[in-house]
Order: sequence, then structure tokens, then C-alpha cells
Amino acid sequence: MSTKNGENYYKERNEHGMERLREILDMLPDFVREFFIGVQMRTTVLTRLNYAYDLKIFFRYLSEKKFRIPVSEIVLADIENLKAYDIELYLDYLSHYTIDGKSYSCEEKAKERKLSSLRSFFKYYFKKDKLSSNVCAKVDLPKLHQKPIIRLDADEVDALLDEAEHGNNLTDRQKRYQQIYAKRDTAILTLFLGTGIRVSELVGLNRDDFHFDNNSFMVTRKGGNKSVLYFSDEVKNALLAYLEWLQEKIDSPNDEFGKRARMTDAMFLSNQGRRYCVRSVENLVKKYSKTVTSQNITPHKLRSTFGTSLYRATQDIYVVADVLGHSDVNTTKKHYAEMSEDIRKKAADAVELHKSTEDK
Repeated sequence: MSTKNGENYYKERNEHGMERLREILDMLPDFVREFFIGVQMRTTVLTRLNYAYDLKIFFRYLSEKKFRIPVSEIVLADIENLKAYDIELYLDYLSHYTIDGKSYSCEEKAKERKLSSLRSFFKYYFKKDKLSSNVCAKVDLPKLHQKPIIRLDADEVDALLDEAEHGNNLTDRQKRYQQIYAKRDTAILTLFLGTGIRVSELVGLNRDDFHFDNNSFMVTRKGGNKSVLYFSDEVKNALLAYLEWLQEKIDSPNDEFGKRARMTDAMFLSNQGRRYCVRSVENLVKKYSKTVTSQNITPHKLRSTFGTSLYRATQDIYVVADVLGHSDVNTTKKHYAEMSEDIRKKAADAVELHKSTEDK
């Protein structure tokens, strides 16, 4: 039952993504479907859905600003006539645009992603000899200005976990819930800070993914690959305390939370006794972190906090990349370049060229 339940979570997530993808494809020109069929064997549903969101904005721009015709009437021959300058104008448009009365702004990172989606789109038709050139390849990616990594220091980590356990700085309403779910909230924050997993990975965890005999658990990574991660005894103790509390709820015949908890094998359950969703976990992190820091702390910032601690402890960027599940170590290097600089400075004094007078 439990394994099937875990598989169903990812199956249902993909099915929901496919439904949303089909809805968006109905808003796009017919020829676009060929691209999504062509890339489906080497991309995840979530990747294709992101492509669809980006292409929806692009074709809406072409419809309103370039061709002045409905999106459905745009054909591949129209795309053939686009120049690199047209793509650059589109990127400029993304700086500030309005859809259905709502304003949006894309910064460098968002523009880079949208251009990457277009590059994949144009590259596909170019390789199929349906476009004579890939004009997107002639457009440079936006220059990204590296932002400082937002992370918690050791005192803030301690204060955050203390807040989850005791709730001293919460509002009266928040504290009423904290007193009930303290062990669950502490376990969630401890697992984030002790393993660096993504929020999307945490919500997909099941109770039978954990093995406390060797402090390990199975996680489904971004992209669908599975990995075994390990955790410390401190994390183990927080998880076991939560599972003991959860079992008491499940065993209580009149507990409404427990009744719903019996219907799922999800590791972390919301206040309603159902598998946590990403947004709810984000809100949980925000609620506690606001009491200990003025910084905007998200689950990803807790991941950065773990990555920072691991890099300082190991000084091995490849270990950090592996544990965090980065497919490209350059992604890790980019995020932890600041600390790499510190290590290089220390290395300058690590090698002694002349023996001291005492050694001679």
C-alpha cells in the first residue's frame, strides 16, 4: 500500500501537469504541438509545462505586437520570417508587460529562462529542417548579476528550531496551532536544515522512504531520479519524535486528523491530515523564520544554509553538488563562489616556502 501510495503522488502530479499542458496547447498555434511531442522523451512533464508557459507569453506578444493577428492564425512561415532583432525586442518587452490587466516584470534570470525555452523551440524546428535558421542562437543570454546567497547563521538556525519547538514569539493564534503540531514543524525544519532537500522533494516523501537503522532515506529528485541521502542523529531524533506523535494520532479512534492520516503514507501531513503541498510548507517556513530574521527565508534559503555548512565542513564542491542533487557542478560553484574565494585566500598561507629558524 505505501509504495503504491508514493508512486501515486508523482503519477497524479504528472497527470495534473499533463492536463494543464493540454489546456495551454489549445491556446497556441497547431504546429506547436509537434515540438512538445518531439521533446517528450527527454524532458519531464514539469519542464514541458514551463516551456508551454513561456511560449504562451511569446505567441501572445507576436499576436499583439508583431503580426497583429490571433495566436491561432500564426503559422511556422511567420516564425521563419523573424530576425534576431525581433527576439531582442521581445526580451525588452518582458521588462514590463501587461496580460489581462495585470502587470508583470521579468528580471535577468526570468528573461534567461524564457530565452532558453525559445532556443529549444527554434532548435527543434531547425534540426527538423522546418526553419532555415535558428535566430535565437544569435541572441546572447542576458548577463546575470550574481546576488549574495541569503542564508541563516548558526544563531538564527538555533532560534528557528527553538521557535518551532516553543513558539515564544508567535501570535496567540499561531501558537495554538504550534502547540499541536510542534513536533511535525520541528521535524520539517530540521530535515531541511540537515539534508538540504528541495521543498518539492520533501512533500513527496513517504514514511517508508526512511530507514532509521542507518539514518537514510530515499528521495525522488528533480527530474524523477531517485537518490539515497543520509541524516545525522539530531535529524533522526526530530523525525522519530514526530513519527511517535503521528502514530498516537493514527491510533486514536476519535481523532479527525488521525482518521485522514490513516488514508495516506505521506511523511508530512498538513493540519487537515493530508499530504503537505509546496505552498503550505513555504508558508510554514515563512511563519517561523519571520520571528528570527528580517530576511525573506524560504525552503530554498534553508537549502542554501545547509549547502553553506556542508561546503565549509568539507571544502569539497563535488560533495556539495552530489548531496544537493545538482546535475551540473558549475551550478554549485556559482552559488558558493564567495566561499571558494575565502578558501583560496587561506590556501595562500597554507604552503610554507622557507623553514622557520627553529626548524633549521
